[in-house]
Amino acid sequence: MMGRLFVRQSPLLPRDAGGEPWLFSLIAVLCFLACLSAVGAAAADRAAHGWARQLRAEATVQVRPRVGETGAEAAARAAETLSGVQGVSEAEAMDRKTAEALLRPWLGDAALPDLPLPHLVTVRLDRDGPASAVTLRRALASAGVDATVDDHSLWRGEVERSAALITVLALAAFLLTAGAAAAAVVYATRAGMAAQTGVIGTLSLNGASDSAIAGLFQTRYGLLAAGGGAVGAGAAMLLVAGARMLGGAEGVTPALPLAWSDILLLSPCPLLAATVALAAARFTALARLKGRH
Repeated sequence: MMGRLFVRQSPLLPRDAGGEPWLFSLIAVLCFLACLSAVGAAAADRAAHGWARQLRAEATVQVRPRVGETGAEAAARAAETLSGVQGVSEAEAMDRKTAEALLRPWLGDAALPDLPLPHLVTVRLDRDGPASAVTLRRALASAGVDATVDDHSLWRGEVERSAALITVLALAAFLLTAGAAAAAVVYATRAGMAAQTGVIGTLSLNGASDSAIAGLFQTRYGLLAAGGGAVGAGAAMLLVAGARMLGGAEGVTPALPLAWSDILLLSPCPLLAATVALAAARFTALARLKGRH
């Protein structure tokens, strides 16, 4: 059906009149960039929500030892107290070796032996019914433990806000690429109509309505945009699939975890490109034809 449509239209609208090769390439590039921005937004959102879930499932307690009590003893007592709190899966005192391992990438080995480190307890919360920071503070206070509880709510809020910002930026990038594609189709439609002034006049004299003439350009550029969108989306799919295979279980990096479902996310791109081109070409053609009357 698509082939018969092109056969009927080719005598009326020669393909080289509207700059189709460059328009096809431009739409393919724009769709490729739009697909990459969509995948990047999905991966960033996936990573941010994963980090937020991890932060929500953990808490950190800084313990201050009492007089005559070592930091390790105070941390062990706090861990024992918190282990019996409802909503806590596990509480473990962090030893100095573990704390030094966390700080080594930032401070190096030279300063660590003489550096006073806080006495911490890592708390893993029940995912179904996590204990609140208030509950943990009350349990520690009842046991006579001087401690500060950090439920990571500040960091979690920052991560969630960052995810929302990335989503907004990705949407803005998509709208910009869609607008650029629409502008290119408008320009190509005008160029094609200018090159086919004689054909358009002949069709009008033979009774063709403005809607029918606009439909020729609408169908032509819609199909062309669908093809360009398919090429751009296909290239993006290959890139995502390659990155996913090379990246292993975590996609590319933990900061950009790609998933196989991201490929399905790109499948509507040709349809979206065709829709934008159909609307842009039709409105432009009708406006030009009305200006001739």
